[in-house]
Amino acid sequence: MKRIKRHTHHVHLVHFALLVGLACGCSVQPDSDQPPKVDARKQEVRSIEQGPIVEPPDPPLTTGNPLAGAALFVDPESLAMLRANALRSEHPDQARLLDRIAQQPMAMWMGGWNSDIYRAVDHYVSRAQADGSVPVMVAYNIPERDCGQYSQGGVASGEEYQRWVRLVRSGIAQRPAVVVLEPDALGMLSECLNEDQQRQRLSLLKDAVKVLRQDPNTTVYLDAGHARWLPAPVMAQRLVQAGIAHAHGFALNVSNYVSTEENLDYGQQLSSLVFDKPFVIDTSRNGRGAYEQATTIEESWCNPPGRKLGHVPTTDTGDDLCQAFLWLKRPGESDGECNGGPVAGAFWLDQALTMASDD
Repeated sequence: MKRIKRHTHHVHLVHFALLVGLACGCSVQPDSDQPPKVDARKQEVRSIEQGPIVEPPDPPLTTGNPLAGAALFVDPESLAMLRANALRSEHPDQARLLDRIAQQPMAMWMGGWNSDIYRAVDHYVSRAQADGSVPVMVAYNIPERDCGQYSQGGVASGEEYQRWVRLVRSGIAQRPAVVVLEPDALGMLSECLNEDQQRQRLSLLKDAVKVLRQDPNTTVYLDAGHARWLPAPVMAQRLVQAGIAHAHGFALNVSNYVSTEENLDYGQQLSSLVFDKPFVIDTSRNGRGAYEQATTIEESWCNPPGRKLGHVPTTDTGDDLCQAFLWLKRPGESDGECNGGPVAGAFWLDQALTMASDD
């Protein structure tokens, strides 16, 4: 079967709140000639940005289900929640439909739109910590991201990516968090990269897994496409090269529409080839499964019509290998300028209402 190209992704508008600065942390005595004291975390950020890149040691083996019983963070600043609140007085019916999206835990996407990734992550994780819940985040900033398509971008070099990942880790700061690494990166490995670039991408992913796993409370999943993309043995080989042995598991169906049942079957096949690693499934928009009427690959993944919300996020999936159903792609946020949609990541009210409706 000809595979379905996976998806495009978020280019999130960053909330002004994410740009609020941290306190300076400096104190200078009026009559002292001593240098100012620098906040430890500011010093850590400066070291990451300017110092040598140190290879992390292998993290300990993963055990158990780190998501069991976890309360996942519901973002009161999501685009869906902000739009629902804006409509609540004049269009209460629309607001109630949008609440079906806004009141569910969803992932925050991290990429070049975050002008200060350390502050963005620290702010998001801090809000989740204050709420007593666990934030889910998607790292989407690897060089040559999306092969120049709707969500093209990523940092310019491997070194820049390594520093960026270390800033993400610093922003998390040993607090509970879930990170899904680099949608598309393995699925599109051979589509636009030469052999040297492929080796670099695999090395960068492995480094990112190990860096994030230095914090014992960070749960890491490598993106592994979906059930209709690559044969399980092909994806398994790529996962192994990208460091799946050090990750908690892998993620399926990120931003796509393939049914949960298909991905469960695929996940079990894939798990048997990668050390019996568990997985999570993005169920945000797969309530009706893949768009079978598509006549082109793009039609199947870029704002296909008539799609619905899938299973609500939960860490109780009824499957021992599947650790969670997550909403990684935020429903209502466009896949790109296709099928009438706005730019990737922009909130599309009509699509959101359609997905949330019972029709």
